[in-house]
Amino acid sequence: MIGSATHDLQYWVALARVPRLGATRFHRLEDHFDGDMKNAWLAPSRELRAAGVGTEVAQNIVSARETIEPERELEKLELAGVGAITWHHEEYPARLRETFDAPAVLYVRGTLHPGDEYAVAVVGTRRPTDYGLRVTSELCSALAAAGVTVVSGLAFGVDFRAHQATVDAGGRTIAVMGNGLDTVYPRENRGLAERIVAEGGALVSEFGLGVRPEASNFPRRNRIISGMTLGTLVTEASNTSGTRWTVYHALEQNREIFCVPGSIYSENSKLTNRLIREGAKLVTEVSDILVEIGVSAVTQQMALDLSESAEPAQSDAALSHEGRGKRQFTSHSNVVESRKSLPADPEESILLEHITDEPTHIDDLVRLCNRPVAEVSSMLAMLELKGLVQSVSGMHYKLLI
Repeated sequence: MIGSATHDLQYWVALARVPRLGATRFHRLEDHFDGDMKNAWLAPSRELRAAGVGTEVAQNIVSARETIEPERELEKLELAGVGAITWHHEEYPARLRETFDAPAVLYVRGTLHPGDEYAVAVVGTRRPTDYGLRVTSELCSALAAAGVTVVSGLAFGVDFRAHQATVDAGGRTIAVMGNGLDTVYPRENRGLAERIVAEGGALVSEFGLGVRPEASNFPRRNRIISGMTLGTLVTEASNTSGTRWTVYHALEQNREIFCVPGSIYSENSKLTNRLIREGAKLVTEVSDILVEIGVSAVTQQMALDLSESAEPAQSDAALSHEGRGKRQFTSHSNVVESRKSLPADPEESILLEHITDEPTHIDDLVRLCNRPVAEVSSMLAMLELKGLVQSVSGMHYKLLI
């Protein structure tokens, strides 16, 4: 189980349940007791105060010993299928560890992965429009295809769709909860939560077992969503949406802010449009995100490798002065013939047959392929990674071979 590598983990878990013992005071206890959290747990109030945690928290620790049995805490976690990791554990999210108020203990159901270093938070309103649901699906599917982990909060609306679209596209997603991991809130999302875990993702929380989803937990929860990621994408949200707390945390953590623009007449786009005006990165396609988080460099190298292996050699005489060093497009029949030799699965091959060197809108490709928009968007993102197609303005795509 996650967390077994820490020899005194039970004392970390026990201390994490003490009221008002936050990150700063945890650091003080570690420093004062030379990292021995068993001694911290058993210390008298006088020594706890000397450690700098304050009179109230020192008394809270002493009082907690009457009701909390450290060994029993680990047993309850194991029975619930929940692991615990401290900020010293190798599986603790590296970017979250860098934040100033990272939780000392993180509870996990499922799997955390080193690849989660490339993660983007996707958040928004609990009451999205059809537009908000659609762009959330398309962008999360494309992020999944690019190997980017999607992090959200498993709430209704945009959060739910972000997790769902990512899993549907075969990607990794992490849900950060505002309660203990022995329950799922809202209850209606239990099926999705189980699917996330079953398909290799994770549920994460700083709250111990039995902690209910109190309203005050969610603004704190949001700092973990933003802290685990390279940037936060807001697809649709009003000025009063709780999403703004995630944005505030992301700004404090020096993370990127991405926003999808919306109608000036839509209340649900007031926050995104305002943030764009204030300097957030405007997003109309997944490449707007990938470039900023550094995935584009990998994409470009993949495209270069593919072009060098698949493109037939041409003499300098065959290239015009303006076109020297660029791909040369011929007739559509020649394009179809040439791409048969390129690596693509059968579904991608069918999609490629409808893409030419003239930009084609994704809606037309959905209609021509008779496939769901999320699937087409995911395949297009993968074809971009392979260097076979290029995304141009307004969700249009053209051939690159």
